[in-house]
Amino acid sequence: MKKLLLFSLLLGSCGLATAQTASPTAILPERDRARIVDGILEDRFTNLLPALMRREGIDMWVIISREYNEDPVLRTMLPATWLSARRRTILVFFDQGGDKGVEKLAIARYDVGNLLKGAWDIDVRPNQWEALVKIIQDRNPKKIGLNFSPIYAHADGLTFTEHGEFMQKLPAEYSRRIVPAERLAVGWLETRTEPEMALYPMICRLSHQLIQEGFSEKVIQPGVTTTEDVVWWFRQRITELGLDTWFHPTVDIQRADNQRFDHLRTFSKRPSGEVIQAGDLLHVDFGIAYLRLNTDQQQHAYILRPGETEVPASIRKAFQQGNRLQEILTERFKAGKSGNQLLREALEQAAKEGIKGTIYSHPIGVHGHAAGPTIGMWDNQKDTPGSGDYPLMANTAYSIELNAAVDIPEWNKPVRIMLEEDGFFDGKSFRYIDGRQTEILTIPRKLEGVK
Repeated sequence: MKKLLLFSLLLGSCGLATAQTASPTAILPERDRARIVDGILEDRFTNLLPALMRREGIDMWVIISREYNEDPVLRTMLPATWLSARRRTILVFFDQGGDKGVEKLAIARYDVGNLLKGAWDIDVRPNQWEALVKIIQDRNPKKIGLNFSPIYAHADGLTFTEHGEFMQKLPAEYSRRIVPAERLAVGWLETRTEPEMALYPMICRLSHQLIQEGFSEKVIQPGVTTTEDVVWWFRQRITELGLDTWFHPTVDIQRADNQRFDHLRTFSKRPSGEVIQAGDLLHVDFGIAYLRLNTDQQQHAYILRPGETEVPASIRKAFQQGNRLQEILTERFKAGKSGNQLLREALEQAAKEGIKGTIYSHPIGVHGHAAGPTIGMWDNQKDTPGSGDYPLMANTAYSIELNAAVDIPEWNKPVRIMLEEDGFFDGKSFRYIDGRQTEILTIPRKLEGVK
C-alpha cells in the first residue's frame, strides 16, 4: 500500500486539470500525464522488474533498438519525453541480488530520462558494442536475456542486424550464456501494478462514457446518420479530447432482413455507410489509449421503433445469453491454467447450457492485443499452439471478447450478441475493471417524466 499511497499523492499533485474540450471524465494535460507515466515506470523498475528477472532466472537483460525500429518492450521503458529510441539505444538491466535490486544502465551518449544512467564514455570506448561488452564482462552474468521469440511479436524485438553485430563483438564465453527473454518480456508487458490499476478504472470508464455518448441521439438521427458517420464521430471525439486509439472503430448493424451476420461481415465485408434505421441493433468495437494503457470494448444499442419504449423481449433475452457466456468464461479463471484450457472448459459448459458461443479473448494493457495467454480466436475455436499454451498469471488484464448466436423468431434468423469488456485477474478472482454492459442501450434514451 505504501507505493500506492505515494502514487496517489503524485496524482493529487497534478490537480486533475482537464483538457480544453469538455470531456465526460477529467483528462490530464500532457505535462501531468508525463509525471504519471514516469512515476509508474519508476515503480515498475523498482518493484516489478527484480521479481520478474528472478522468476525467470535471468540476471542480465539486454534490450537493443534503433530509432524508429523500436523493440516493443523498449517502447514501454522509455520516459514520457522520449517518443522513440535515439540512434541506437541499448538498455541493460543487471540483477545485483538481494536487496540491491536491479542496476539500470543505458549504453548511450546520455541518460535515458532520470531512471537509466548513461554508461558509455565515447572518449574511452568509441565503439558502442565494445562499451556494452565491457559492461557485461565487468558484471559477469550467468544468463543474458535477449528479446527473441517465435511466439510473441512483443518479445521478438531484437532485429537480425542488431543481433548479428552484437554477437560478432561478444566473446564466445558470454555468447554461450545467451538465452531467450521471451517469458521475461511477456511478464513485464502483461503484469499490471497497483498504481496502474488505480488508473485503469478511470480509463475504462472514459471509454464507456464515449460509447454511451456516440450511441445516443446526440450523434445518431435514425434515417439520416450512417454507420460511417458514427465511426468518424468516435475518431474525431478521441482527437478532440487529446486521446489516442490503437485501432479504427467499427460500427455495424443487424436488422430484420435476409442478410446473415458473421465474423467476416464484421471485419472485412461490412457494408460501408449503411443508414441507421428504427429497429436496428447496433454494435460498436471501440477503444482508447491513455497513460500508456489501452481499452477494448464492444457494446450494443437498439433504435426504438415508433411506439416502442424498450428493446424487444427476444433481443433482450439474446443479450442475456451473451452475458452468461461471459460468466462461463470468467468463472473458470484460475492461475496456472492455459488459455487453451480455459477455452475448452468454457465452450464445453456453453454447449451444455445450449449457448452457441464463440470465444476470442485476449490480454490487454500496454498493447491492445497484448502479450499473454490467447483464449481462442474468432477463426479458430480449438487450441492455439504457443500463445494459447501460456498460463494465466496473477495481476494481469484481459479483454473478455466473445459472441453468442441466438435465434430471433420475428426476424427468422439469429443475431450475434458481440460483447467485449476489460477485466483484471488478481491471481484469485476476476473482476471487470469498470463493470460490463448488462442492458442494451436505447436510442433515443428514456427521458425522466416523459411517457
